[in-house]
Amino acid sequence: MLDIEKVADVISEIAEQEALPRFRNLKDEDVQEKVAGELVTAADIAVEKALSARLLDLLPGSLVVGEEGVHADPSLMRHLDGEQTLWIIDPIDGTRNFAHGREAFAIMVALVSGRESRAAWILEPASGRFGVAEAGSGAWMAGRRLQAALPDRPEAMSGSLHASSYAPRRLGRRVEKGRAKVAAIRSLGCAGAEYLRLAEGRTHFSLFTRLMPWDHVPGTLLHREAGGFSRCFDRQPYRADRYRELGLMMAPDEASWEALYGVLLAED
Repeated sequence: MLDIEKVADVISEIAEQEALPRFRNLKDEDVQEKVAGELVTAADIAVEKALSARLLDLLPGSLVVGEEGVHADPSLMRHLDGEQTLWIIDPIDGTRNFAHGREAFAIMVALVSGRESRAAWILEPASGRFGVAEAGSGAWMAGRRLQAALPDRPEAMSGSLHASSYAPRRLGRRVEKGRAKVAAIRSLGCAGAEYLRLAEGRTHFSLFTRLMPWDHVPGTLLHREAGGFSRCFDRQPYRADRYRELGLMMAPDEASWEALYGVLLAED
């Protein structure tokens, strides 16, 4: 059996050792553009390296699929289609925020076994907010059980819409057309921070059109264990191996998900 709190302690320690000392203290050479428009910092590299070593020690025989590791070796994504026990790691989610000294960044970790999410950890190092979830045991923060927002009418539900440049143009236009029909709020530029406020019930929904596993596997489990509901746009559950899907939306429950789908995604 895995000790959920021990993993949380490891994540906190590495945040203190590798992320926070570099926050607002990066040198020019510590920030690179790994692909057009996408940054990587020395903190991303250091955090993933340290987390990978510590987590593999905690669970011998497991494997790591981390954002920076996949950038170096894309073939690692093949593990998502298997039955292995995996650690999925986003060492610094919201790297652009981190690089510009903004506090909305997170360290995200999920444990997946047999393609199912088993546990999730999302730490926002600058604020200390730390959401932890284990499948079937609820979502928690500092001893408090988290509860997703209650459903409401679409126009009264608040949330963020991420129909980015990764979305097909037609889809982006549909989402933008529906934006005025909901209480859309500004994105935090960090999926981890978005998932924390969803699980705390501070927002009702979030829509994403880029589904890389390190961005969403931890958060969808945390949100689900807080009582929320999520589906890909094909109405099927999101899993780590579904990163090729068109999009993903979170809502308080199935009925409100359908209502939001109707105003944001339904064809004319």
